[in-house]
Amino acid sequence: MDVLEKRYIDFNRDGFDDEELLTIYKTLIKPRLIEEKMLILLRQGKITKWFSGWGQEAISVGCTYAMRPEEYILPMHRNLGVFTARGIPLQRLFAQFQGKMSGFTKGRDRSFHFGTQEYKIVGMISHLGPQLGIADGIALAAKLKNEKKSTIVFTGDGGASEGDFHESLNVAAVWDLPVIFAVENNCWGLSTPSSEQFRCKQFIDKGIGYGMEAVQVNGNNILDVIRAVRKINEDIRENPRPFLLEMMTFRMRGHEEASGTKYYPEGLQEEWSKQDPIDNFEWYLKEIGVLTKENCEAIRKDIKVEIQTGFDAANAENSIEPSMELELSDVYAPFKQEVIPAVGEKSEKRFIDAIQDALRQSMEKYPDLVIMGQDIAEYGGAFKVTEGFVEQFGKGRVRNTPICESAIVGAGLGLSISGMKAIVEMQFADFVTCGFNQIINNLAKIHWRWGQNADVVVRMPTGAGTAAGPFHSQSNEAWFVHTPGLKVVYASTPYDAKGLLNAAIEDPNPVLVFEHKYLYRSLKEEIPNEYYTVEIGKARTVAEGKDLTIITYGLGVHWATEAMAQHPELSAEIVDLRTLLPLDTAAIYNAVRKTGKVLVLHEDCMTGGIGGEIAALITENCFSDLDAPVKRIASIDTPVPFSIPLENQFLPKDRLKSAINELVNY
Repeated sequence: MDVLEKRYIDFNRDGFDDEELLTIYKTLIKPRLIEEKMLILLRQGKITKWFSGWGQEAISVGCTYAMRPEEYILPMHRNLGVFTARGIPLQRLFAQFQGKMSGFTKGRDRSFHFGTQEYKIVGMISHLGPQLGIADGIALAAKLKNEKKSTIVFTGDGGASEGDFHESLNVAAVWDLPVIFAVENNCWGLSTPSSEQFRCKQFIDKGIGYGMEAVQVNGNNILDVIRAVRKINEDIRENPRPFLLEMMTFRMRGHEEASGTKYYPEGLQEEWSKQDPIDNFEWYLKEIGVLTKENCEAIRKDIKVEIQTGFDAANAENSIEPSMELELSDVYAPFKQEVIPAVGEKSEKRFIDAIQDALRQSMEKYPDLVIMGQDIAEYGGAFKVTEGFVEQFGKGRVRNTPICESAIVGAGLGLSISGMKAIVEMQFADFVTCGFNQIINNLAKIHWRWGQNADVVVRMPTGAGTAAGPFHSQSNEAWFVHTPGLKVVYASTPYDAKGLLNAAIEDPNPVLVFEHKYLYRSLKEEIPNEYYTVEIGKARTVAEGKDLTIITYGLGVHWATEAMAQHPELSAEIVDLRTLLPLDTAAIYNAVRKTGKVLVLHEDCMTGGIGGEIAALITENCFSDLDAPVKRIASIDTPVPFSIPLENQFLPKDRLKSAINELVNY
């Protein structure tokens, strides 16, 4: 007996034979039947949360069906049909839902928060918008490699309110990227209706603002969805450019089951239930004789057996036994650095020249390395670091970006997912706040979550001393040192600037490279002309001494050296950390034990700076070796002022001498 009393959707079968229509039907009903099972398991307490795609299956299945298996799909909460249409074994899918070890995240993340290279799916994070920038990077890789591939990324009408939507569509349009931005317009963002999300009549109206073609289809009509995506793909694989695809549908259940649907106006769900994509398609197939009551029941029975078999197998798997070693080892992608020694002729290079050397030599070493940033192409960047690079490497690999840090960091991750390397330049480290989410929640966590490395370097011109004020002078390295999964390096010399940047680019993990812009043109050194690397995670002893130990990095190294030069009667063990994450704790402890008196110096503000962490580590591990309390000296707890006298007062340099005297005389 049919659920509907009549059919409410008109289907056009042109281009689909009977066999394909039957295949589409089987693919369409599988996620619905899985969801029926999931809702039962949720009530039984056997799964903890469920985001329903009930009534939206034609979008997930139709889009996936129209993509080639080797093309990436970036789904969202309600796209179970993407995973099933890609043929993921149900046992593994259920293991993911139940937090078992054989799931894609080893129990570390839930439901659809995962990806898989095997099935060319890149899973979402809860922040929704960052998916779109990643899709740009994947599409850029396909374009640079001339692979004639499309990429499709999903967002909802609610999620499209995020800034990442604008940034990512704008980048895709400017760069002519072969990506489909698939908007599932289900009319609601949790309990907020579309009328409170946007004022335009429909999403396709946004296309003209981006110079982008836009198409709207009935998202509940599986054949229209397939036909639309196929048509777009045939075009953009040969003539790369983005499309905005709006698919009209409705969310029949709550945002997630616990939130319910009491906020819906009465009768709305009943009206939309008539547009059910499965009931209508099933009715149509019976009308044209492709489906009978008997084979319909047989198909459903076979799928239900497959579902039960997969669930039983996943359920029979043992619960995860926590392993501290495994959790920590998966934070970074496996990589053992082989330090390339510095040999050959040397030349005097400024700090900025050393950075330019590293970038140029790494671009030569890695043909798949792409540099992206504001004004870095013909102009050469705000500090002229990439001057001349366009002429040598071309605009494909040296890319000017719109002003949109989030989308560009996301694009860097997309390049990495596609097997390439990326460098993203922040014009100033201060501007990284606009890309913070991508760095903290995507780059840092992605390997630990589902085993995908993020081969992205973020260059960060940082620091004060140039009278640049509160938005061009911040020392914000501590924000990232707090985040597992990142590596953070901070050179104090031209030699280390070149070697650490080369090493960061070699490393398949995300590395933030802080470069003190005061040192760019004020510091020179004889360094090797050829390519070399410096070990990440290894501190450097700048000077040996017996009276006190100064632990510092960046410009602090030079402050410490200058201060000790004014104290010829004293000798200090000066340690340049060079890498802030991971810390060289062995070097720190050895230096502490050598003198028993320790001063931790950094340019960052005192409160929450890395000095507090170092002081705590020393206290916990070297307490019996101390002859005085660990002393910190840092900038005062205000934003960085513009006026030179105020900036000098802000910085710790002028307070360093008295701090040394106080510590020595303790």
